[in-house]
Amino acid sequence: MPTDALVRQWRRDAAAPFEGWDFSYLRGRLVETKPDWDYPALARTAVAQSRDVLDLATGGGEVLSSLAPFPGRATAVEGYAPNLPLARERLSALGIEVLHADPGAVLPFRDGAFDLVLNRHGAFAVTELDRVLRTGGAFLTQQVGGDNLADLAGHFGVEAKSPMNTLGAAKQQLQALGFDVRQAEDWRGQVTFLDVGALVYFLKAIPWIVDDFGVETHLDALAVLQARIESGRPLQFTETRFVIHAVKS
Repeated sequence: MPTDALVRQWRRDAAAPFEGWDFSYLRGRLVETKPDWDYPALARTAVAQSRDVLDLATGGGEVLSSLAPFPGRATAVEGYAPNLPLARERLSALGIEVLHADPGAVLPFRDGAFDLVLNRHGAFAVTELDRVLRTGGAFLTQQVGGDNLADLAGHFGVEAKSPMNTLGAAKQQLQALGFDVRQAEDWRGQVTFLDVGALVYFLKAIPWIVDDFGVETHLDALAVLQARIESGRPLQFTETRFVIHAVKS
């Protein structure tokens, strides 16, 4: 079993604050490979060609704020209530309104309100994209694949939560509504946790990977991972992403 000192550290990691989508707490404790594309660069190019931009599932507004200045109007939607104050604080100075709404449900906008919808790692409904986009408007999304971190979830005896979220399924849904899919790529890479405490923080920050995760409730599984890292085997797991750029015909 892990030492008492290690367990105390894991408890501190579990209790460390997490806001928006900021993983700076794990700087130097986590190593990720990156997708073959650069989502912020793709989004920046799309924004430069647009007047009315909507960011679905903006989180704490981290990515959207990095795309400023905007040629016209920008609006953000966030469905997770704890993120709203952070997003509004970050984006209001840029003149961006942040609305509380489920990004995967009916959106509080008129038909044809936008010529660009951005979405990074959030839900979306293709019928609503079709409704709120003008003809010729674009949709750009980077999604977490349905089998993302399935090997990590499996270590804790659970399955991936959204197995149907795949590039093929999303592309098919968009094409069925007449969208012209101009880019569709998927990617598999690795994330490596350099210590078990880093993994503890990660699983508390992203609670849908392992339901009701906690140091005490999952101590046996964490002990196995500690033994693994002490034997020289890395805590390495598989991440999946896909990107789609589609235009409403």
